[in-house]
Amino acid sequence: MKNLKRISLLVLLMAFVISCTTMKNDTNGAVSGKVESIESGKDGYTAKITTDKKEVYFATISIVNVGGPQNYKQVKIGDVVSVKGEKWKTDDENHIKVTEIVSVK
Repeated sequence: MKNLKRISLLVLLMAFVISCTTMKNDTNGAVSGKVESIESGKDGYTAKITTDKKEVYFATISIVNVGGPQNYKQVKIGDVVSVKGEKWKTDDENHIKVTEIVSVK
């Protein structure tokens, strides 16, 4: 009986871990668009990006998240950028934690 409980608990725990991992991977994506505004932060900045489909994303760009100073770029208002990272949505806002700056034009 104890072994059955242990096995059941282990299976339940594994299912939970797998579901959490799958959910996180589904949130990764790319965003491309024009930088409308920039808000400076502690170790980076947040850029408001408007896509061609008129979607607005708040992209958090920091030195740590992009893998160090060699991958970090400062964008300017009016730049057209493409970024990759972890996306999430609040009630009325789209966000992306940038892990890669693909291009800045």
